[in-house]
Amino acid sequence: MPSPDFKSDDYYKVLGIEKSATEAEIKKAYRKLAIKQHPDKNPDNKKEAEENFKSISEAYDVLGDEKKRKEYDQFGKPGAGGATPDRSQGLHS
Repeated sequence: MPSPDFKSDDYYKVLGIEKSATEAEIKKAYRKLAIKQHPDKNPDNKKEAEENFKSISEAYDVLGDEKKRKEYDQFGKPGAGGATPDRSQGLHS
């Protein structure tokens, strides 16, 4: 299992999991990291912990939801964030 990279744009890397991870593995990775990176658990490094916690939460919000995860896997971050890709382009040529 890869180690988490909170600065990555790839949600799988943020949680330190493989793309083939199951729902249970995603939830387990999220819980473990959320507890470890929670700002209350890191009073000496609160600002960085807050940023890491936000990254972890955002990744779990997408990967923990089956529909959002499928969109993310297909379209990347913009697709999962609610922005709908222009599907009409190139379809009617």
